[in-house]
Formats: sequence, structure tokens, C-alpha cells
Amino acid sequence: MKTYIIAEIGINHNGDMEITKKLIDIAAVAGCDSVKFQKRNPDVCVPEHQKNKLRETPWGTMKYIDYKRRMEFGKEEYDIIDEYCRDKGISWSASPWDLDSVEFLAQYNLPYIKIPSAMLTDHKLLEACVATGKKIIASTGMSTLQEVDNAVEILKRGEYALLHCNSSYPAKLEELNLSCIKTIKDRYDCEVGYSGHEFRLGTSVAAVYLGATIIERHITLDRTMWGTDQMSSVETQGLIKLVKGIRELELAYGAGVKKVWESEKPFRMKLRGQ
Repeated sequence: MKTYIIAEIGINHNGDMEITKKLIDIAAVAGCDSVKFQKRNPDVCVPEHQKNKLRETPWGTMKYIDYKRRMEFGKEEYDIIDEYCRDKGISWSASPWDLDSVEFLAQYNLPYIKIPSAMLTDHKLLEACVATGKKIIASTGMSTLQEVDNAVEILKRGEYALLHCNSSYPAKLEELNLSCIKTIKDRYDCEVGYSGHEFRLGTSVAAVYLGATIIERHITLDRTMWGTDQMSSVETQGLIKLVKGIRELELAYGAGVKKVWESEKPFRMKLRGQ
């Protein structure tokens, strides 16, 4: 089965459409199946006590709510993204963080809607996402099994997949717990994937070996760029290596049936005489 690879742009575009297009280009060239963004209504998502706090940004000192509005793409930008991705032959989607954003995303022909780990316990949001009729891919970072159980009771009303995840940025190797991929598969008998925030690439390839059929990694043009998610993201060459590694594993994995290959027969005759 071919692994579905999601390049998480998230908010690493920094509100810049040219950066966004470059990231889409990178994901398409690397061979990813989809790019993903994050969609918010800042007036709803930002807590009242945070809205007027001042923050240093690339655009100067501004209120936190103004910064979040500055970062957010609206209809005009997503129309451009929709057309640009179509031209590049790659799909796109986004993670809604509020009910307004679910309604916003429902107007596009998206292959799935992504639930971020932070919103897994927001049952009203889950219900609204399921009601769109689209496939739901939900990350399970920083969640207990009971919280995942409760989410699945809603998600199983439609098509869904669960992603094992550690929500630390960056995640420590000793806390990745990749064996949970099998735990989730056995418990819910659903499609399972992996959303990684670690520095390493090999761990995401290993997740495929362990049964993940969806891989999600954050991507960036440069990990030193301004932004909270940049440092835990994969740069261009890393993304190309990651996708190549996954595709090579798919070729090498095989069906588990021991046999003598045609390519081996000349060597068998030479070395064994039969």
C-alpha cells in the first residue's frame, strides 16, 4: 500500500503567499501527496487575556490578536492556494481550530480534514468535521487512551484515520513511542499514521515499517526562519530524502513469502551448480 505523505506547511508561510508557493513547489517536487495548512478565526481562537498582549514580530511590535490576523489566510489566499496546488498536481487541506473554520473549509473539494492534537477533545468541532462528509485524519498527541476513545465514538460515524503523535516541539527520540502505532491499530482497527515533530527522518520511515500508512511532517524553507514551528520542520533536502526513503521501503518491504528470485538463479547455478 502506498503511504500517503502530508507536508504540513501549517503557519510556516508567515502570511506570505510567495513563501507558500515555494513550499508547495518543494512538496510537489519531493513527491508528497498533499500539503496542509492551519485555519483559524483569530477572534474566536485567541483567549481574551492574550489579545492585547504585545508581541515582537517581523512586522514590528503589535498586539497578539493583530499578529494572528496578519498571519491568517482568507478566501482570496485559499482560492490562490487551491488553484496553485491543482496546477502543481498536489492536493491540499487544513486543520480547522474553530467551527467557523470548519464551515470555511467545507466550501473546497478537500480530500480530508485534519484534526490537530490540540483539538481532539473538542467534540463539537469533531462533530462538525464529520458532518462535512469528508475523511477525517486526527492526530492523537498529548492524549490519553480514554480521550482517544471518546473522539473515536464521534469519528467512527464517517471515514477516519488516527495519527500517532508526540506533541512536543521538537519531540525527544526516547518519547516517540513508535510502538503505539500498533497499539492504535489493534485498539481501533482503523487506518493509522504518524505525525512527527522530531529532528530525525529515519524515525518517520520506521513508522511506515511499523504499519503507518499516512506520514505527516512539518516543512520549511529554512529552520532558522521566524516562527514557532520552523525549528521542528524539515527543510527541502530533508523532505526529498524522507519521501525517497519511504518509497524505497515500500519497494523493499515485500510480501513476506520466501522464494528464489529469477535474478538469483544464475548465482545459484554458479555457486551451487543447481
